[in-house]
Amino acid sequence: MKLLDKKFYGRLTNPLKQVKINNLFARSVIEKKISGQVFVDNIENPKTFYVVHPYGMSLLFGDTQNTDFNKKFLNYSLNTNKIRDKYEWMQAYPSDWDKVLSELYSNNLIKVAENKENKESGIIELNTRINFKFNREKYILKKKMILPQTCTIVQTDKKIYNEMIGYVIPSGFWDSVDDFINNGIGFSLLCNKKIATTAYSAFIHDNKLELGIETIPEFRGKGFAQLACSALIDYCIRKDYEPIWACRLENIGSYKLAEKLGFEVSNEIPFYRLSK
Repeated sequence: MKLLDKKFYGRLTNPLKQVKINNLFARSVIEKKISGQVFVDNIENPKTFYVVHPYGMSLLFGDTQNTDFNKKFLNYSLNTNKIRDKYEWMQAYPSDWDKVLSELYSNNLIKVAENKENKESGIIELNTRINFKFNREKYILKKKMILPQTCTIVQTDKKIYNEMIGYVIPSGFWDSVDDFINNGIGFSLLCNKKIATTAYSAFIHDNKLELGIETIPEFRGKGFAQLACSALIDYCIRKDYEPIWACRLENIGSYKLAEKLGFEVSNEIPFYRLSK
């Protein structure tokens, strides 16, 4: 398991094209749109790949029967050498990986519902990731919310980008504010001139735009996220982007919001939370 220099990221381009699950975050890394990490089994002729986005999402793909890589990856997954201080949330492709990982992780693999003690280290927590498909007709039928008179929706600018607080904010997905302003898009709902929520492009590739959303705690439960996301979806429709939505099954708020916005479940895949 070797860390790949950025100058060789192009070696992942064709293998990543074979991955049929949502991988926009991995593309952002290998296309050097954001600074992440890439690990491979062999520098010159890689067959197994592990791509890490700085936000903490990761993708394992390629040859599943690479014994030496898999052994080292087990130590990496369990953070045996304490090389990171946060989780990594991993998807794997193809599905053959799931059997390999089940055997590799063995007793260290715990379903989220069984992690009663909320262990963070020494285990791999098995969650479920939901990918959605946008239904334009359903979105139009559901789009009935009215913006309160005390609120406005504006395009996210540098000031809002820098002042936005929370866990799922634009700065976690873009290298800089200038990068976001020049290459991304966002819409922020202001309530009495205070930032309430921001919906933004986490990734844009080809004709696909994956949505990110964060609402300030004091403004949650008011429908503001739906209004801000609607502004971004309307932008996607105008610009012929396909809106992309994904979340953990356990993230009930995100799941319900997706449904309100006309998204429908397209698939469910194992989602591995690697140890801190």
